[in-house]
Amino acid sequence: MESQVRGGTRWKRFAVVMVPSVAAAACVGVGLAQGALAASFSVSGQQFKVSADHLKGTGFAQYGGIDTVYETVKGEKQKKVPVAISSFKSAKITNMCQSVKTPIPGIGDIYLRLEAGKSKPVTAKNLYIDVAQLDANATFENIDIGVAVRDQNKGPDVKPGDSVLPGGFAQQADTATLTRVEQTAWATTAGTFTLNGLSMRLGTDEKMECF
Repeated sequence: MESQVRGGTRWKRFAVVMVPSVAAAACVGVGLAQGALAASFSVSGQQFKVSADHLKGTGFAQYGGIDTVYETVKGEKQKKVPVAISSFKSAKITNMCQSVKTPIPGIGDIYLRLEAGKSKPVTAKNLYIDVAQLDANATFENIDIGVAVRDQNKGPDVKPGDSVLPGGFAQQADTATLTRVEQTAWATTAGTFTLNGLSMRLGTDEKMECF
């Protein structure tokens, strides 16, 4: 009984800290890429998983880069990691799932799972995703492969303050359609992000991860 009480207190503290941050960072989506862009905010030392049945994006561009992330959740040291940046002027995502695993001293791994877009798609505008890994089936319309980052004009502009290689490799397309999406990401930003039918849960079962 005593351990349950202590555990309950820590769970509440964990939820207060994690739920707002994950809701704000909740993302979807996708992209394979190379090129370069660094996030304009401090990136946590935790990757998160995202899956979706279907994603349709318009105004698509992708280029790779480097993010500076904290090595652990304690935030003591930072390191640089390569990322692939996928950007969309607008996107619709069906049956989206996001999960993040956080190690809690004295408790173990805690999983936070977010689901949305089952009956009505999740929508986003000016969406940027810092991707570490992606698996999906993809179809692109009017794709340009090998365009310079500074000359891409189909996707959103590179965010002010982000580090890019202006002459680096990029890809762009009028539309990008992905199905059976499974990705691991470091960060996501969006101008607007609407999570229809949002559901959020905490637990200790590793099966709570999206994949």
